[in-house]
Amino acid sequence: MAKLPVDKMRELERRFGEIEARMSEGPSADVYVKLASEYSELQPLVRKIRDYEKALSEVSDLRTLLDDRTTDREMRDLAELELPEAEGRIEALEKDMQVLLLPKDAADEKSAILEIRAGTGGNEAALFAGDLFRMYERYSSTKGWKVEVLSASEGEAGGYKEIIATITGRGVFSKLKFESGVHRVQRVPETEAGGRIHTSAATVAVLPEAEEIDIEIRPEDIRIDTMRSSGAGGQHVNTTDSAVRITHLPTGLIVTSSEKSQHQNRAKALQVLRSRLYDIERQKADSERSADRKSQVGSGDRSERIRTYNFPQGRVTDHRINLTLYKLDRMMEGEIDEVVDALIADFQAGQLAQLGEQA
Repeated sequence: MAKLPVDKMRELERRFGEIEARMSEGPSADVYVKLASEYSELQPLVRKIRDYEKALSEVSDLRTLLDDRTTDREMRDLAELELPEAEGRIEALEKDMQVLLLPKDAADEKSAILEIRAGTGGNEAALFAGDLFRMYERYSSTKGWKVEVLSASEGEAGGYKEIIATITGRGVFSKLKFESGVHRVQRVPETEAGGRIHTSAATVAVLPEAEEIDIEIRPEDIRIDTMRSSGAGGQHVNTTDSAVRITHLPTGLIVTSSEKSQHQNRAKALQVLRSRLYDIERQKADSERSADRKSQVGSGDRSERIRTYNFPQGRVTDHRINLTLYKLDRMMEGEIDEVVDALIADFQAGQLAQLGEQA
């Protein structure tokens, strides 16, 4: 295990004390909000640091008692009994702090854009894309996050050819960022008379929701076209030119939005475009930092098959970490924490291993 950075720990304690003092002085509302955010971010780590320092002091005192020849037998027996427990507490705290001190992804606390597209498999792929969207929607509900559909193209037999939504809340991206990739489903379609298992797929992309301060989109870099929205058909056909298509000229990225309000469409399309550009910048920076990035859980490779959902066996397998769970029904109801937490733990273990090599 890599050594704990003592100087950094002391600096974080000092900063925490400084924030506490400034918050008690009654600063302006804007300043207070910023200080409170930093305070809540540092608090878990500083608590661990203080517990660690207390445990170190306790171990030191116990060893002093044992080294002192004048210590009576009863005190010595008690110290010998308590020492392994105190040393075990230090080891556990060191592991916890190693994780808390890992380099933070600047996008982790952000909301996210979720994009799901049907892949190979025709109608069955579109139905599966719909199942995946509902899975993430239910999961978001358990976390208190807000889901808003930005655009959707429905499949002929149900589900979605493509659906794009925002998931708003604190730390959404940190939880869902490892969901990007190809999700494969194996099941018997309702239309299949012979009971044969079909395999189809859908692609999921989770992007951190970018703000204007993250990515600047210059007016001269985009072309905005308005189009006639296609409605539900018959008398409900929307005949207004409200749909918006934005083309980002430097990259060729195209984003469309087709709600009733042209103003809302423009804002939503820009929101998605900004997040896609931000994601490109992040991936470029990450690949420059790490030549072996594709071997990591968080490679973000959209073409990588990451998970298989086998309905006949009630099985879900995440291929990146070789995790198989026989709880497919519950997962499709949004109970995906076990997989999400395992992916995060695996990624953190990789980070710790790299730090250990560098130490």
